[in-house]
Amino acid sequence: MSKYLRLFALLVLVTAGVFAQEHPAIIPMPLNTKWGNGSFVITANTVIVADTADRPSVDFFNSYLQRFYGFHLRVQSASSARAIHFSTISASDGEPGEYSLHVSDDNITITAGSHEGNFYGMQTLIQLLPVAPFTASTNGLVIHPDAGGMTIPAVTIYDFPRFKYRGLHLDVGRHFFPVDFVKRYIDYMALHKLNYFHWHLTEDQGWRVEIKKYPRLTEIGAWRSGTIIGHHPGTGDDSTRHGGYYTQDQIREVVQYAADRYITIIPEIEMPGHAIAALASYPSLGCTGGPYSVPHNFGVHKEVFCAGNDSVFSFLQDVLDEVMPLFPSKYIHIGGDECPKDSWKACPKCQARMKTLGLRNEEELQSYFIARIEKYINSKGKQIIGWDEILEGGVAPNATIMSWRGEKGGVEAAKQHHNVIMTPGEYVYFDHSQTRNDDSLTIGGYLPLDKVYKYEPIPAGLNDEEAKYILGAQANLWSEYMSNPAKVEYMLFPRLSALSEVLWSPKGARDWKGFQHRMATQYKRYALWHANSYQIWFQPADAAVQQKLGQWQDYKFGLMMHWGTYSQWG
Repeated sequence: MSKYLRLFALLVLVTAGVFAQEHPAIIPMPLNTKWGNGSFVITANTVIVADTADRPSVDFFNSYLQRFYGFHLRVQSASSARAIHFSTISASDGEPGEYSLHVSDDNITITAGSHEGNFYGMQTLIQLLPVAPFTASTNGLVIHPDAGGMTIPAVTIYDFPRFKYRGLHLDVGRHFFPVDFVKRYIDYMALHKLNYFHWHLTEDQGWRVEIKKYPRLTEIGAWRSGTIIGHHPGTGDDSTRHGGYYTQDQIREVVQYAADRYITIIPEIEMPGHAIAALASYPSLGCTGGPYSVPHNFGVHKEVFCAGNDSVFSFLQDVLDEVMPLFPSKYIHIGGDECPKDSWKACPKCQARMKTLGLRNEEELQSYFIARIEKYINSKGKQIIGWDEILEGGVAPNATIMSWRGEKGGVEAAKQHHNVIMTPGEYVYFDHSQTRNDDSLTIGGYLPLDKVYKYEPIPAGLNDEEAKYILGAQANLWSEYMSNPAKVEYMLFPRLSALSEVLWSPKGARDWKGFQHRMATQYKRYALWHANSYQIWFQPADAAVQQKLGQWQDYKFGLMMHWGTYSQWG
């Protein structure tokens, strides 16, 4: 955003009125907020003034109003009094995602240097809408009872994100989730100002993307004949067929849906490990030739793509040739994690490859595998992301590293001047339990809300130059023990709200006690969205917070939603 817009925001901040005692809770915390006197009232007669390029923001806002408040607003291009204005000031010297939001008695104005910035300003405006009390209507909408309109308090906000990569992951390989829920998941991201969706599409337990040249991937690899009961290794098997996949048309639909929310989807095609669904479909891709079957259990499996077989690389290039056009993202995630080397050690083809190339061990063979795939992806104008195991044996030259086994891999990669996305299991693996005594089935581990909130994505030990290679961070949801959307939401909330503030807000602005105060309102938003969530009880710092939380407990919100009813907002 230009220096003129920053100056405008500063002037309004200085001239705004006194700080009010109670204000809407905004998560993530904006960079600068100044509350004033007065308010703007949104009614069904309020108009939105915006040009065509800001229609994604306008459409999201109107869909939100319609779904949760029972009305939407008329949109026009001509300026109008008592309206909500979206204004874009083209500039080259601003921060990506920067915006200014100003609410007065007469207008609401969102001004940004890009349409993406206007979208984030709109998300902040959504958080200024009242969330309680509310009532459910017969058609499922939530209607605010104030027939006179919704009062938005006077405020001026100037804001932009701290990190340019603010990500969330979803594993649809272990358990498949339908398109409607994937869209809802993307909406949750948008509401928290995240901008990268890491879609884990292939796994041992299921192949989820249609590849027209290899139809057996979805005819066979997308389905398993049962799933273990209980925690790995299981106490039995449910013998229930599970699976599914996304057609290429469905993927295009989801990609566009995300793009309308300024979210980039990064697909993950796992290699050389986590590949049994592909091997079950085409056994010649493995070192032994099979037979293979899509596993019912989880954990790390030793069967992997054969690194000594050129037909494997031809297969993967063909797959990527169909996948890459579906995703405009410059990144393709190729996995690279948890690849046992047992089959390579016993495979004549793999050992011959090592001898021919002068490789000293199987770690270097994996490095060769990854580098060969990277070279092909680079030739198509895209770049790879890999889990931090791809550092072993020598990292591919242009790779971005996703550091999941703690922070060590990210530190090492940044020192080598590789871009890094931090995703250490200790802080951002949302498949871990939220309480020490969680009676629901999880993969294990303990990750409470406050630990997520206090996470610092830039590791200690990096100097200022090396820290520039930390693009941001993301949270991961692995679905071994998440078989339905309600469980995903339960594991996601409230930790997603904490993550959003870690990635968006200035490091020095984070305050755990203040965040707890704001979460009392955020829980009401979860209820408004009909989203399931883990019900954490805060230890509030003052009586006012205690009262607010006590009122919230009266809602007795548990599983408010009906499974399978995931109508998206756009």
